[in-house]
Amino acid sequence: MFEQLYKQRLELTKIIERNIGKDGTHVTDIPSLFFSRYSNDTGPKYGVYKPSLCIVVQGMKEIFLSQERFQYGPADYLVASVNLPITGQVTEASSEVPYLALKLELTPSQILEVLREFEMDEDKKKNPKRGMYVSKIEPPLLDAVTRLARLQDYPKDIPVLAPLIMKEIIYRVLQGDHGEMLKQIAIKGSSANQISDVIEHIINNYAQSLRIEELAEIANMSVSSLHRHFKEVTAMSPIQFQKQLRLQEARKLLLSESMDATEAAFRIGYESPSQFSREYSRMFGLPPKEDINRLKAIYV
Repeated sequence: MFEQLYKQRLELTKIIERNIGKDGTHVTDIPSLFFSRYSNDTGPKYGVYKPSLCIVVQGMKEIFLSQERFQYGPADYLVASVNLPITGQVTEASSEVPYLALKLELTPSQILEVLREFEMDEDKKKNPKRGMYVSKIEPPLLDAVTRLARLQDYPKDIPVLAPLIMKEIIYRVLQGDHGEMLKQIAIKGSSANQISDVIEHIINNYAQSLRIEELAEIANMSVSSLHRHFKEVTAMSPIQFQKQLRLQEARKLLLSESMDATEAAFRIGYESPSQFSREYSRMFGLPPKEDINRLKAIYV
């Protein structure tokens, strides 16, 4: 098995290197498939992970979901089953051996199609679990991922073959040790799916004041059940989730639109600029102005 995995990773390494010649994350000819390359360790990067399968081919990466740390490398794969605000960092990379990875974004409808086609159990009553996990990769999954990536060399085959291979990849992930959470998120009426609806509402309305009672109504749960299940899935409360979204958006605004911290604070829903500055500093390590100056010095 080790030799098989080694050969598959070697082919994936060559495919990614052949298709992206510079550092960064790049979209491929398959819209849901992304290749990444970094020739040095990166600082913390903040963003929202969409439901996706992530595989490191070379190097190492760590993800923080609230206070929980997920580290993965070439022997593993990471799955996010819902939209989650995270902090990510490449921890092992060099110009000689760059970090290489791919990400395949998934949709609940794709997952549900596989569940129904293969007549997998659709139990709505199971309690939700954490919406992110790391598992050891097996040759059948890596083989399917390699065949999908290989389609970059055969673009005319993508419309026909990519959907079939993606279906196989989802099937393999669902069959894995932690596939239950990915399964539950797609089943209408399950607790995980209801929490996913609340997550979507918060993402679409992050700048507005949240009423916990309204979120509980969206989830069709009691307030106490909402709090418990939301934290099980996201590792944070709805308010903490909203705060991370707000602060990430504020950072984007400060970088891209050159507005001051007070304007950014009001734009994302803060009523107190001083509270915004405190919470921004707590999350990013520096007050807004100093943090943005540092970022501009790095990237400009």
